[in-house]
Amino acid sequence: MKKNVLIFIPSIEDGGVEKNLFEVSNYLNDNKISLEILTCNNNMSGKFSKDIAFIGTKNIFWQNKNRPIKYFVCLLLLFLNLIKRKKKPLVFAFQANMYAVIIAKILNTKIITRSNSAPSGWSQNFIKKLIYKFFINLADDIMVNSIEFKRSFEKEFNYRPTCIYNPFNKLFIKNKIKNKKKIKFFKKNYLNIISVGRLTDQKDHLTLLKSIKLLKPEFKVRLIIIGKGNNKKLLHSFIFENKLQDKVKLLGYTNNPFPYIQKSNLVILTSKFEGLPNILLEAQYLKKYIISTNCPTGPKEILLNGKAGNLIKVGDYKNLSLLINQYNIKKKSIKKKINVGTKKFFRFDYYLNCKKYLDFVNKNY
Repeated sequence: MKKNVLIFIPSIEDGGVEKNLFEVSNYLNDNKISLEILTCNNNMSGKFSKDIAFIGTKNIFWQNKNRPIKYFVCLLLLFLNLIKRKKKPLVFAFQANMYAVIIAKILNTKIITRSNSAPSGWSQNFIKKLIYKFFINLADDIMVNSIEFKRSFEKEFNYRPTCIYNPFNKLFIKNKIKNKKKIKFFKKNYLNIISVGRLTDQKDHLTLLKSIKLLKPEFKVRLIIIGKGNNKKLLHSFIFENKLQDKVKLLGYTNNPFPYIQKSNLVILTSKFEGLPNILLEAQYLKKYIISTNCPTGPKEILLNGKAGNLIKVGDYKNLSLLINQYNIKKKSIKKKINVGTKKFFRFDYYLNCKKYLDFVNKNY
């Protein structure tokens, strides 16, 4: 008899959390786990195996609402769904973890959670942190996606979570890069740079733009930023005010950034905090030179403390600009860093880490 697991994720968007959600859900479904997805985004059902049930609202009215509204709707649906069941499923929360834990415990239901980004990014409010610390300890188990994240979680909340890396699907990437897309903005004999991430304060694209502004006018560089978000107007204004239109392009969102990554020379991440950023895994797999902020958590772990790429302090646009400027004179050391990352990439193996997810679920069922 299959084990029944209800995955709670009110808002399915276009980020790294969702990439892992699709991979893990389909793997669990193929390994004797009966899955239900509770979400406001029924429109994303095509990303999942056909026999995975969607039990959230199917009304398209909710699909484009903001996260707090979706959280409220789905938490209500979670309560109503659990209260009518005699045999409770195992709830696996990917979002709104604290609130999902409260509902599950009120209704005597086992719940496990997946935390997505480092505590330092969202635990600055003392009262919120105190409340979270109390309720999160009611969860039956918690998983995080990097060792540094685990240590940070232990320090902040005195709770030892399970660490599982993001399962990396090489076959998916190989199929995506078959698209021989011509990228007009990139130029031969230029340093072509890619940055992929939501246009939000967390991703701190202003630091990246400031580093480009510092480069000498004659420096041949092209930067494409892929993503959508609330900071689009802010970034547009900075680009035009500093006359960077010929060097920087805001591409918007694309569901296939891999041809752009493949044709770039350099991938840059300027986040203030992360979990285990998928863009760095993708860049490392495609053997690209990476510069990233040494933000909590993930980049330092992926880049092996700087042996597989360069790490800078959060917001340090001057050092970032210097590293960009040195690209052409440090190609030997850059190639060495890329090779180190390639040799250690087995850590993120798809089957290895999906199996850990399956063990995590089975252990708590």
